[in-house]
Amino acid sequence: MSGTTFTNARIVCPDGGDRAGTLSVRDGVIAADAGGETIDLKGKLLAPAIVDLGVFAVDKAAFARGGIARVGLMPDQSPVLDDPGIIQRAAAMGKPDLWVHPIAAATRGLAGADIAEMALAADAGAKAVATGREWIADSGVMRKVLAYAADCGMIVISHAEDGGLAADAVATEGETATRLGLPAAPALAEVLAVARDVMLAEEMGARLHLRQVTTAAGLDLVRRAKARGVRVTCGITPPHLYLTDIDISDYRTFTRLSPPLRCESDRQAAREALADGTIDVLCSGHDPRGPEEKRLPFADSLPGSAGAETLLALGLGLVRDELISLDRLFALLARNPARILGLETGALTPGSPADLVVVDADAPWKIDAEQMAASAGNTPFDGLPVQGRVLQLWKGGARLR
Repeated sequence: MSGTTFTNARIVCPDGGDRAGTLSVRDGVIAADAGGETIDLKGKLLAPAIVDLGVFAVDKAAFARGGIARVGLMPDQSPVLDDPGIIQRAAAMGKPDLWVHPIAAATRGLAGADIAEMALAADAGAKAVATGREWIADSGVMRKVLAYAADCGMIVISHAEDGGLAADAVATEGETATRLGLPAAPALAEVLAVARDVMLAEEMGARLHLRQVTTAAGLDLVRRAKARGVRVTCGITPPHLYLTDIDISDYRTFTRLSPPLRCESDRQAAREALADGTIDVLCSGHDPRGPEEKRLPFADSLPGSAGAETLLALGLGLVRDELISLDRLFALLARNPARILGLETGALTPGSPADLVVVDADAPWKIDAEQMAASAGNTPFDGLPVQGRVLQLWKGGARLR
């Protein structure tokens, strides 16, 4: 493979900081020097390509537009990712343009009852196991999941929402839900789930990743667990950093999410947790829903949004708000999710795969649901002006965009 040298770049690396300089690629990896083609970036950002942890659909065009080279695919597929053959097919479905890293079902059929064959899933290429969109209600089963996963050297990705409290809820309890007459669950549903799963992970010495934590109390539990050495990490998606339950006031189903949007104090707590390092991953939660699933009464619509194309621009907004630094953003988007999945990527260190994104951080555009590349454009940010466009995307030294 011929070499490529990027010159006049603003290089952003989670491990190396933010600097002006030159980066070389040879044989698909970052090298000390390369020769071959030279690309003058004229001051544009050069950073690790995004590793999007926890997507529900493979949308190659949307991922390319969003600067995403690798995805951790949740097991909620048809069929469920609970069989070695299915997992192997999922891993191959995006290549060579996209690397799909399957996350296997923690229980058979995601039913929350019988433990899945995690060792076979790992041999088939699964990088983690997950509870999917739902919480495992049976604490005995969850304890076994954590123990088995620890024996297999795998991390457990959990949906932190007590199903007994959140069963038919579509909103968070509060003034907005009451005024709209929507079935709602208390924010405590998340807190109880976080508390139980963290305590079980601590007991079993297992690795636990809470895919989304969105409440002040839940984040405080994670913060304190980390302080005492529990092997727990957590993530969040942009809607819970930018929006609140007030944004569902017009019954717009694009704001029907799981977990539901929270109150303003929880949003502020989430932003603080992002800044202080409690939150480890910023992910898209990419879960596009078509008109047949969204053009319904709010309570009848399905949760989910198309987040892949807007993830980077909304993340750059957090940098402009001086909430996080630019290198911290790419730790949240690339290095940390890569480490959670056990992937040797996410940073611009010599010998690392040349998974790269070139970004014009100042390029203005407006999010338009009708113009999105995703299979469905249901975004709660429709019409929002943002800045930051992906100019180039490289995977293993090969240019994809």
